[in-house]
Amino acid sequence: MSKKKGVAILGSTGSIGMKAVDIIATYPDYFDVQVLTGYRNVDLLIQQAMKLQPNTVVVVDEADYKKVSEALWTADIHVYAGKEALNQVLESGEVELVLNAISGFAGIAPTIAAINAQKQVALANTESILVAGELVTKLAREKGVNIYPIDCKQSSIFQCLVGEFHNKIEKIYLTAQGGSLQNIDTLQLQKVTKEELPIHSTSFLDAKLGIDSLSMMSSGFAAIQAKWLFNLKPTQIEILVHKQAIIDGFVQFEDGGLKAQTALSDMKLPIQFALTYPERFKTNIPRFNFMEHPELDFKSPNPALIQNIELAFFALDEGGTSACVLNAANDVAVDAFLSHKISFSEISKLNHDVLKATEIIKNPLYDDYLRSDHTARQTTLKLLQ
Repeated sequence: MSKKKGVAILGSTGSIGMKAVDIIATYPDYFDVQVLTGYRNVDLLIQQAMKLQPNTVVVVDEADYKKVSEALWTADIHVYAGKEALNQVLESGEVELVLNAISGFAGIAPTIAAINAQKQVALANTESILVAGELVTKLAREKGVNIYPIDCKQSSIFQCLVGEFHNKIEKIYLTAQGGSLQNIDTLQLQKVTKEELPIHSTSFLDAKLGIDSLSMMSSGFAAIQAKWLFNLKPTQIEILVHKQAIIDGFVQFEDGGLKAQTALSDMKLPIQFALTYPERFKTNIPRFNFMEHPELDFKSPNPALIQNIELAFFALDEGGTSACVLNAANDVAVDAFLSHKISFSEISKLNHDVLKATEIIKNPLYDDYLRSDHTARQTTLKLLQ
């Protein structure tokens, strides 16, 4: 190998970031970590920096700058603080690939900064494509930047397309595990409480992920991301319930051929593929055994739960800031359900009402997404009152 791949890991102390650090540490002859960034867990950030010896570390919270700077001073690692510094260090000529594992809306600006700096992007930040997919993918095309998705469903479609980019897609299928609500009717759904659902985490983010999966909102969001990542029409995307969670997605081509990416669920696989693309490196991830899974079944989602999927497809048709509005409304609606302010079935109703009540901005810029996010959250809170 003539040259190591220069990598920046944004959000290295989060769950995706930590897995990426482990993968990179496994292949020291392939990767050269140039930048690490973190937010609150500065002790872990310091440990990672001492292990990987990057050129630069950015701590987003400026209050932690002194602690990090003093800890890394003897290692001759440059330390900066603040959101602006995070975006600026991506311009380094030594950085070839930016892995964006920052969670939430805060990850959109660094994705845009990486693309503007003409760096390839391994993308774990969902909001970059869900909220701002129109802007981000257009900019990536203009700058000649590739986006390698890390989300399991999007990575499965991407892996199916390797070697097929010149062939036209007829349709893709995205799968959802479905969960405990797939067999109940509309009347039963109205009586569902938080305590009856398999939501055990005290973290809002983890609890929200669970609720989004059960309400099928995560499937709707996956469809929105797929539309922008793979340049699809809404009619080319279908959602299937697949309780075994072995296949995340299928691609059907114009000749009728169907390809699926099949593996046991392990986030290290899509992370590593995004880091090493177009190569595949050996791993110790458990292998899929057909004899242990003699039956794989697929079915349509429960009709009582398709409202959020329908809203996502409405947002696909509308374009502009509609997905941004839906994402913001859903955040507030799920929080209201978890706080016992609304019923489970009212989540989709609130999402619907906010989406219809909020102005959609066409051809949005980054600031338009910020304003739409704020407006949608305020509108949702007003409707709750």
